[in-house]
Amino acid sequence: MAILKVARLGHPILRTRAQPVPLDEISAPDVQRLIDDMVETMREYDGAGLAANQVHSLKRIAVIEVLANPRYPDAPTVPLSVLVNPVVTALTEETEDGWEGCLSVPDMRGLVPRYTAVRLEGYDREGRPIDLVTKDFFARVIQHETDHLDGVVYLDRMRDLSTLAHIAEWQKHWLGRVEQDD
Repeated sequence: MAILKVARLGHPILRTRAQPVPLDEISAPDVQRLIDDMVETMREYDGAGLAANQVHSLKRIAVIEVLANPRYPDAPTVPLSVLVNPVVTALTEETEDGWEGCLSVPDMRGLVPRYTAVRLEGYDREGRPIDLVTKDFFARVIQHETDHLDGVVYLDRMRDLSTLAHIAEWQKHWLGRVEQDD
């Protein structure tokens, strides 16, 4: 396994839509190695998730996990989830503002509206179908990562860029002022 280089805001790959992985290729050694490397990279940088285009691959793959993460100390536990060709459908019109950060936009936070409940369809790393309903924080992370796969970053979803803050200033001036749902 390897720690991969994370693309930062401004790199064109972050604005490029990832391509679906053919089902018969999910078990291929290069795809499995990419998944392992993505998990290792996400953990190394304390991410809650990572999309393949963030590590310079245009495969429609994302990984998500939150276990005692120092960047998200109040977040609920999210077990390791590997999403291949994920499709997200909003189950409600209700949205909630929550703080988000991103490994591709380092040391920043912004307030982002997200649907509170979504349906996730796709495949796991073994090519088995996934079909589940998620809510709240897990739904937020899924939306964030699938946005990446569509070439969208959280800044594009912000309603008010005045909430965009460097992490040190966010901790001083914003944390606790608006309910944190990072």
